[in-house]
Amino acid sequence: MKILKKPEWLKVRLSGTEHFATTKKLIGEYGLNTVCRSAMCPNLQECWSSGTATFLLLGDICTRSCRFCAITASATQLPLPSDDEPRKIAHAVRRMQLNHVVLTSVTRDDLSDGGSAAWAETIKAVRGENPDVTIECLIPDFERKYEDLDRVMSLKPDVLNHNVETVPALYDSVRPQADYFRSLEVLRVAKQTYDLRTKSGLMVGMGETEQQVKKVLNDLAGIGCNHLTIGQYLQPSLRHFPVRSYVTPDCFERYRIYAHELGIQQVQSGPYVRSSYHAAETV
Repeated sequence: MKILKKPEWLKVRLSGTEHFATTKKLIGEYGLNTVCRSAMCPNLQECWSSGTATFLLLGDICTRSCRFCAITASATQLPLPSDDEPRKIAHAVRRMQLNHVVLTSVTRDDLSDGGSAAWAETIKAVRGENPDVTIECLIPDFERKYEDLDRVMSLKPDVLNHNVETVPALYDSVRPQADYFRSLEVLRVAKQTYDLRTKSGLMVGMGETEQQVKKVLNDLAGIGCNHLTIGQYLQPSLRHFPVRSYVTPDCFERYRIYAHELGIQQVQSGPYVRSSYHAAETV
């Protein structure tokens, strides 16, 4: 299998500031998981150096095995969520002096509530200890169980994020345990039932066409999505789905303009854009 060479625009300048060391120490001290590390995010250096991180709830093992994702997947019995995790995250947010926090989680289809109760407890704990902080929740689909969605959405996070990840035609190949229209329904419910500020994201470079991407942008605009992120897919390892193309900066700009013209209020579109990248700008 031929591996595509990365173009010049995908080179990252590494940094290691005092904030980076402090963030790394705090996360280690509390034994917390972050999607930055678990998902091998290319922006880890930049975000940790600015004193921000995206906290990963419900452990670091996922019950789904999306072929683009670096997070470990397992179908065997997983540990129950830690009762201490909400308190530890709330403490870490306070000590990091965050104004905005992003919470996300692995998908836990093995739990009867999909982990939604732990999600709710974490939101309450963070707000209880940090009353002025704004919260973005990047949630799984909870198998579209409305009771589980309600546990999170009824708490009115400042931003409700759920990623469609890719175009519908690629779901069977890269995320067979998910469903594109189920994800759209999660976002629709967040907007129409709970009146939440909504956000979604997708990766490009997995073999989709520009027309297919534009159809997704139309779908998201049609359900009132407020914020959108579009970034380049980067293959975490040789066992993952291969990169089919490196999308040019010009193409990312076309996507940004097109989405904005459809009415999506804020669009971040570029090679290293990820779902939580510069997340505080959405509130």
